[in-house]
Amino acid sequence: MTLTTRTLGTSSPLTVSALGLGCMGMSEFYGSPDEAGGIATIHRALDLGGSFLDTADMYGPFTNERLVGKAIAGRRDEVQLATKFGNERAVDGTRIRINGTPEYVRAACDASLERLGVDHIDLYYQHRVDKTVPIEETVGAMKELVDAGKVRHLGLSEASADTIRRAHAVHPITALQTEYSLFTRDIEDEILPTLRELGVGLVPYSPLGRGILTGAVGADGLAAGDSRTTAYFPRFQGDNLAANLVLVDRVTALAARLGCTPGQLALTWVLAQGDDVVPIPGTKRVRYLEENIAATDVVLTEADLADLADAVPRDAVAGARYGDMTTIDA
Repeated sequence: MTLTTRTLGTSSPLTVSALGLGCMGMSEFYGSPDEAGGIATIHRALDLGGSFLDTADMYGPFTNERLVGKAIAGRRDEVQLATKFGNERAVDGTRIRINGTPEYVRAACDASLERLGVDHIDLYYQHRVDKTVPIEETVGAMKELVDAGKVRHLGLSEASADTIRRAHAVHPITALQTEYSLFTRDIEDEILPTLRELGVGLVPYSPLGRGILTGAVGADGLAAGDSRTTAYFPRFQGDNLAANLVLVDRVTALAARLGCTPGQLALTWVLAQGDDVVPIPGTKRVRYLEENIAATDVVLTEADLADLADAVPRDAVAGARYGDMTTIDA
């Protein structure tokens, strides 16, 4: 069980493991932080060829980058390291603003490099688009980081097709990170065709629908303290949750027929959307990491994909992916 590789981007290509590891939940949002479990999971990922690690300055806030930096100490050459700026938070966790000013770009990068304990970032994303700052100015500052050797490749997150085009004209964009899964497919209309036209790779976050597609979320909901219990995630609330679990049951039945877990089936579906697609399922547990990586051995026929499409029609999911979509570039 060793991961193969895929290449993100054509103008500024970055070769990474075919499956990345989202590190966010090791520090915040999905239950209690677990630094020891997180570090063990990162080490196991590296042992299995899972070289593409994803973090951000706002996770924790700030603690997740330190965790990742600690985990990769002595193994930096095995890693393609991605982090993000733009969701500005205070040390106490207070959300300040989405910030894409050139001054902030430069300061955020230097702070991330220090926390990670590295001399360069392989893929540096704007985490959310600052609608008050022209994207040309933000990406211009990001380009300066490339020129200075602090960053190797540039990315955007949750950007619209128009923003991607404008950014790519300033400096080649290697990847767009955005939500994409059996439960979230709106990028297929305009954004995904734009990425393919420009030669920009796709890095889907929440490829397991924030865990619901694993079958691990029951009708009784989630543990207290889990951010998915809040109104910010409508798909996990009340009637929406009940309707969505019916869809999960269908995925589970198909997975049983194919001899894999529902999470593996959901991941395999994402991987099947193109060789320019590298999902980053998040976990802080070695056993879930190993289950996710094993998904790369699952083979789906055209008939299997058609059955999945019937089981989870694109518009069947109940509830918006966020309760507040105003931070999403559209």
